[in-house]
Amino acid sequence: MLLVYLVIVPTVLLLLVGIVLMLLGNVHVLFGVLTVSFVLVAVTGIVLVLVFLRREANLSELQADFVSKVSHELRTPLTSIRLFVETMARARGDQAVQDRCLEALELETQRLTRRIERLLDWGRMEAGRKQFELSDESVAAVIEDSAQAFAPLREQHPRLVFRTDVAPGLPAVQVDRAAMVEAISNLLGNAVKYGGEPPEVTLRGHATDSGITIEVSDNGEGIARGEHRRIFDKFYRIDDRLSRERDGSGLGLAIVKHIIRAHRGRVQVVSSPGKGSTFRIHLPVAPEKKQAAARTARGGPSEAKRA
Repeated sequence: MLLVYLVIVPTVLLLLVGIVLMLLGNVHVLFGVLTVSFVLVAVTGIVLVLVFLRREANLSELQADFVSKVSHELRTPLTSIRLFVETMARARGDQAVQDRCLEALELETQRLTRRIERLLDWGRMEAGRKQFELSDESVAAVIEDSAQAFAPLREQHPRLVFRTDVAPGLPAVQVDRAAMVEAISNLLGNAVKYGGEPPEVTLRGHATDSGITIEVSDNGEGIARGEHRRIFDKFYRIDDRLSRERDGSGLGLAIVKHIIRAHRGRVQVVSSPGKGSTFRIHLPVAPEKKQAAARTARGGPSEAKRA
């Protein structure tokens, strides 16, 4: 109401006065034009002020949300560490209990370290300070490294069914190998986390007319079409209850998107409720390999051999 009475109403009245002066003719036209011009300038200034205020409000909201999310993500492992330390203090002389607490403390500290590193990586990406060293890499080697990085998580899920399927003769891609392995590992971790029971995860690599596609599929509950874009937003979770039921920082897919965009590629999800999810990473091949990639995608055996 204050904005209406002090800004909008006087502006409208000035505009009406200017129009009336212009209609009167003669010398009043000049005053009318000046009045209308002043009103237009005032309206432009008001709009700009509102835009800047809105941007500042959004920034403050994002900062508050960031602090809240980070506090929540760090509080959980810190609380566990404190409880295990208290348990060790009460169980002095009980070597079995202390050994179990030490193992749990090691796991929690590793968990806390991973979350801090992920937050730091995201901060560097957001600030544009994350550097990627691109070089020609074999797709098969990148997928193999990703499978090896995925091995510890596979050991934690003995019923997990994991498959890899890499087409032969794929051309090289220009990537930062470590960063690409991190992106694929994030997708593999999500596939296990949100997969079925038992989880089934498939990692594929094949050529297309436009380049190379790396896919990670699972047999989970699937994702509604309306959520396909939002899941790549930072800290977004489809259901807030998942943050309590399943471990995660909410940054994994945002980091994947940032890494793939830095490699001039794109990432998309193909999913529907009850049919699992498939995340596809589309990457351009090394410039001198484009023609060979197109031949490989068409399935020519002699061309694939030369690529």
